[in-house]
Amino acid sequence: MIFLIYSGYMDADLIKLEDKIKKLIGLCSDLRAENSGLRDDLSAAHTSTDALKTKMSLASEKLAGLLAAMPDSIADDINVMGQEAS
Repeated sequence: MIFLIYSGYMDADLIKLEDKIKKLIGLCSDLRAENSGLRDDLSAAHTSTDALKTKMSLASEKLAGLLAAMPDSIADDINVMGQEAS
């Protein structure tokens, strides 16, 4: 008879443990999905950053070409203005 009472308490504890484990599994699943989304966002951000770096490099090259094509007096004035802004 004592065994049946003990078994009932044990069953209640096991049910509580099972519920906690189910919640933990659900939380892990949610975190995996969130982590996957964050990885996708990070990858997109890296791609965007790389594209912007390429555009900045091309713009710098074009500006350098324009400065080289200008008469020296105008190019010197522009270089001085750029240094003052920095």
